[in-house]
Amino acid sequence: MWMTPKRSKMEVDEALVFRPEWTQRYLVVEPPEGDGALCLVCRRLVASTRERDVRRHYEAEHEYYERYVAEGDRAALVERLRQGDMSLSTLLTPEEKAARAGLGLCRLLALKGRGWAEGDFVHQCMEILLKEVLPEHVGVLEGINLSPEITRQRILSIDSNLRCQLFNRARQFKAYSLALDDQAFVAYENYLLVFIRGVGHDLEVQEDLLTIINLTHHFSVGALMSAILESLQRAGLSLQRMVGLTTTHTLRMIGENSGLVSYMREKAVSPNCWNVIHYSGFLHLELLSSYDIDINQIINTISEWIVLIKTRGVRRPEFQPLLTESESEHGERINGRCLNNWLRRGKTLKLIFSLRKEIEAFLVSVGATTVHFTDKQWLCDFGFLVDIMNYLQELSEELQTSKVFAASAFDHICTFESKLNLFQRHIEEKNLTDFPAFKEVVDELKQQFKEDQKIFDPDRYQMVISRLQKDFERHFKDLRFIKKDLELFSNPFNFKPEYAPISVRVELTKLQANTSLWNEYRVKNLGQFYAGLPAESYPIIKGVAYKVASLFDSNQICEKAFSYLTRNQHTLSQPLTDEHLQALFRVATTEMVPSWDDLVRGINESNL
Repeated sequence: MWMTPKRSKMEVDEALVFRPEWTQRYLVVEPPEGDGALCLVCRRLVASTRERDVRRHYEAEHEYYERYVAEGDRAALVERLRQGDMSLSTLLTPEEKAARAGLGLCRLLALKGRGWAEGDFVHQCMEILLKEVLPEHVGVLEGINLSPEITRQRILSIDSNLRCQLFNRARQFKAYSLALDDQAFVAYENYLLVFIRGVGHDLEVQEDLLTIINLTHHFSVGALMSAILESLQRAGLSLQRMVGLTTTHTLRMIGENSGLVSYMREKAVSPNCWNVIHYSGFLHLELLSSYDIDINQIINTISEWIVLIKTRGVRRPEFQPLLTESESEHGERINGRCLNNWLRRGKTLKLIFSLRKEIEAFLVSVGATTVHFTDKQWLCDFGFLVDIMNYLQELSEELQTSKVFAASAFDHICTFESKLNLFQRHIEEKNLTDFPAFKEVVDELKQQFKEDQKIFDPDRYQMVISRLQKDFERHFKDLRFIKKDLELFSNPFNFKPEYAPISVRVELTKLQANTSLWNEYRVKNLGQFYAGLPAESYPIIKGVAYKVASLFDSNQICEKAFSYLTRNQHTLSQPLTDEHLQALFRVATTEMVPSWDDLVRGINESNL
């Protein structure tokens, strides 16, 4: 986490230094190099010297030591830890050690997308290993139960623990945004993944999975709305604190009169006269306009080729890079929808384009049609699609950088739109410098058809680029609406007060005249600067900071969920309750660490 928990300028210097009282309170000491805090228990370095981070490490990893509450006991504990003759393993009972080990293994199984039954296999592997290497320790496995039913229960317990942590933090949010992804799931049923991003009074950002909604059971927009409101209510959040929505571009989300966004905007009334900011297409950017760009149904044709290669050309050496790429993304099994989404990624199309000669030879050998390889327009469309999708892939990768704020993400989008304007002019001039794959195809066709002066029609591709420009303008228009707020947030000392809203001009003028704050701004990142900005002196600017910081600045968490799902689609296609599915996705996408002591305590209480 990147925000410092400071509330006023007085606390700025204090929050950046190690405090001696932390040694007894959190069992940490100042390391010799002087940066961060060194944990006496696990010997790990907590990189930050903010009390929030040190406390979070202690509560998540070593809350067991809270049983030493008396001052004398605490001092003796610190001394023994300093000498290195006392560790958590010496304090825990054998049952508690077994419970922690079992929980850790269950979490690892969930992270790797393994089935419940594989816990028994892991247990057998450890048993064989210990028998051969450490036979005297085989008995420790007796208390570790990794049966399918126990594994399910443990993963649900971890999910419950992580959810409680999220809800505790969510109740402190000053503002939050939701990301609604209904295009990620590629298994047998459709789900809506709901992610939340919020900031508390110290501007520390929290991004996590809020809930998963089964679209089969919540088909109507009204039912979806009720399910989302119920999840927000459980987290202690009201719609009045919601300032942003980022969604896919499906009709279910952005339908003009019946889309979920319209319903939620009507329900939400944001403070300080801010409407809910909505931008679609931010998630799964490769799907934003690929159906419009793919003017010759090229993806469908290539999908048929891939199916043939995976069934009849799997042993051919020339296709091994392609097959390896496919299996790394989706495993050995891949369904049609997942295949289409994979092919719409720029790097995949680029790889297939480089293998087009080998694919043509393979199709001839198996008696499949090769009519597309003699179709000039189809080949030109293929090269053009490869280049455009590659540019969209580059933009998508830029938008996967988190903790940079929405202002930076909006800059990337504006830069891409400028590129599209340049592409329009170059296509009109038949200058294909920016389209290497397209240019390669055109050069090859010129060699084949020397007498044909018109290899491609520029108007055809100008129309496609124009369509893409309109899509970007429509999907990100709300970010343009708050462009001044984004600029003010990202560069407050260079923003001209006369261009700012009237309500913020006095505060902005006072801020720009403050030399001390200017020095802080130069040496800190934006998060640290706004965390230390006194709210009592700059309440409106601080309010803008809360709202801008809570807007999703990347699609990283959604991409993490999508990658987890595509890699493990075989496991996730097995019969799973919605509760178990949500637990798996929460464990796979969160940055929070389960509170192991609480989980072990719960296991012990259930065994009484």
